[in-house]
Amino acid sequence: MSGEKSLKVALLGCGTVGAQVARILIEDSGALAARSGASLELTGIAVRNLEAKRDVQLDQQLFTTDANALIDGADVVIELLGGMEPAGEYISRALARGASVITGNKALIAARGAELNALAAASGAQLRYEAAVAGAIPILRPIADSLAGDHITKVMGIVNGTTNFILDAMDTTGAAFDDVLAEAQALGYAEADPTADVGGHDAAAKAAILASLAFHTTVSSDQVHTEGITEVTAADVSAAAAAGYVIKLLAIAEKSEQGISVRVYPALVNRNHPLATVHGAFNAVFVQAQNAGDLMFYGAGAGGNATASAVMGDVVAVTRQLAAGAPLPNGSADAAASLMDFSAITTRYWIGLTVSDEPGVLARIAAIFGEHGVSIESMNQQAALPDAAAQLRILTHQGTEAALSSTVAALTALDAVDSVLSVMRVEGN
Repeated sequence: MSGEKSLKVALLGCGTVGAQVARILIEDSGALAARSGASLELTGIAVRNLEAKRDVQLDQQLFTTDANALIDGADVVIELLGGMEPAGEYISRALARGASVITGNKALIAARGAELNALAAASGAQLRYEAAVAGAIPILRPIADSLAGDHITKVMGIVNGTTNFILDAMDTTGAAFDDVLAEAQALGYAEADPTADVGGHDAAAKAAILASLAFHTTVSSDQVHTEGITEVTAADVSAAAAAGYVIKLLAIAEKSEQGISVRVYPALVNRNHPLATVHGAFNAVFVQAQNAGDLMFYGAGAGGNATASAVMGDVVAVTRQLAAGAPLPNGSADAAASLMDFSAITTRYWIGLTVSDEPGVLARIAAIFGEHGVSIESMNQQAALPDAAAQLRILTHQGTEAALSSTVAALTALDAVDSVLSVMRVEGN
């Protein structure tokens, strides 16, 4: 292409995703130039270990351990190292000197997104991070660009493939959590230390990013109410199925007149809801907007090729902007987040109890709900157990988190209640 602009690209990290990004930059250079209006020259790949085995055969001359030198000579920096440091230092260095940055680093963006966006705005650089949420699914650009003229009221999704694989397998096979977790680890869906996934922390970082973009504000991961799936039992999953529900770990960002609520927890989803049909390690994000209505984005939530696709989408978007010389809006927040106290959110509870199997117990339990202003939608009593205790599963109508949790506390103190088996919320109805 005569007169074509050439841009130098530095790649930081060459793991599962980085190797695929390098492959695409090299193999698809002609197509990328045609689509973006500029040729992209991969000038080097910064790695910690020059001798490590790579997933893709690449020219060894591309590799270096001097990330700073690579950054200082680049127009575009792709950061795929992960972690807080030195990734944060490298991104800051690139943005400060005016180089645009593409990253998939959800933890860093969730913690320091406002700071890094401000740095990008000051230097006129772009900071893009589509790959930080839901793998290959294009969700951040549609929220930031396609829905920029609308008012998003709620974003709710399955954004962690590991937990969805576990809960889906528990639902379809009846297996216990520990057994399915072991299977997920054997298949490579779960890390040896799965805490970030099963504890909900990975989903919380993504929820913070989604909320920040959807509501034009700044939400950090430590502001997200977070619960994991380690307490979900096979009995919970079976009882939910009998009631017409499936259990999913949901990331929810919601805006109302009272403020913004961002939360992650396992919840019952009606089997008629689109999110209930998301199986295996797939992800899906459900968006509600004032004018667009209900939208759902679905696809592979992880994997080298899938995540590389999201990275390259950002690369092309940034390259088009640089080739045209026309600045694009950055991700700066319009205002500080007005976060609701978690106790004020409105939700529904699904409560499992073991109770004494004797006359008057149900009336005493119903009275507790009434005293706390919580309405019961349904109550299902299972057959008495060998120790003479009966199991109840109670579904409530909408109530505040404060009223519902105080109801559970009162039930726990009731003599007729042997134990509270589980407490889960119901979403998506």
